[in-house]
Amino acid sequence: MRMKALTATGLAFVVAAAWLLVGAAPAQAAGPRPAFQLPFPGGQTWHGNSSNSSAHRSYEIDFNRGSTADADLGDTVVAAAAGTVITSAHQGSVNGYGNLVVIDHGGGWRTYYAHLRVRSVAVGATVARGQRIGELGDTSRPGNDISPHLHYEVRTTDTSYPANIEPAYFNGVRFGYPDQTLTSRNSGGGNPYSPTEVCGSGFGVIDSAALGSAGTVYLLYSASTGRNCVTTIKATSVGTASATSAFLEVQGSPRVTDSGNFAYYAGPVIRAAPATCVRWGGAVGSQSYTSPFEHCD
Repeated sequence: MRMKALTATGLAFVVAAAWLLVGAAPAQAAGPRPAFQLPFPGGQTWHGNSSNSSAHRSYEIDFNRGSTADADLGDTVVAAAAGTVITSAHQGSVNGYGNLVVIDHGGGWRTYYAHLRVRSVAVGATVARGQRIGELGDTSRPGNDISPHLHYEVRTTDTSYPANIEPAYFNGVRFGYPDQTLTSRNSGGGNPYSPTEVCGSGFGVIDSAALGSAGTVYLLYSASTGRNCVTTIKATSVGTASATSAFLEVQGSPRVTDSGNFAYYAGPVIRAAPATCVRWGGAVGSQSYTSPFEHCD
């Protein structure tokens, strides 16, 4: 697959048996890390901490936002990457996680979302990155009084607990342990990439065309270099490889196309077009757009 731009006191009771709860057998070495995003809707700012809880093992993170203890109670929690739900259950009396959702992302990678107030997905469900999976809560083992927060973990299946707890990465950047404040880049369609990020510094959007609900194709221009750029940003099947393309044709020159099974976007297709018209477009699945020759400088 081409992956474009490819505190809970009582968690001390989490033992190796917790690993068996998800029915996971150790696998071969884990594959490439999925493109994880912060497990919250886009534009929200959250503070993560790995050291406040004495129950934490290595790279586990507790997330909160707001100025009061229950300010974020009931806030939406989303999948950090696309995958399949392998656990959705209240496990408080067993390991202190309370309402727990575990997502298998393939390649030996899994994420854990604990203490949820509400679980919105069932075992076997396929979820997209950015899809709602529950609400932040304060569920735990009976008698364990905790403040609302999301307990988040990344694990692999190539070794046993707790050695399989991995450092968390968001948008390709390692979390700044022991604590860091981050803003979620998950958009409504679950795609964290913008056209200006794909095309690079100096480019600005000058035109766009919606591909139904499947995505959007963008035309950008850099005044400093006289170059155009085209990229198609997916809005459906985000994080899963599917047919996506982008093209740019400078009048009088052959069309240049980037197409394939991409997880997030196609492109960038960049061409110099001084004082020349361009035709541009792209597709996601069966939804496509082709412009006339236009933007003639």
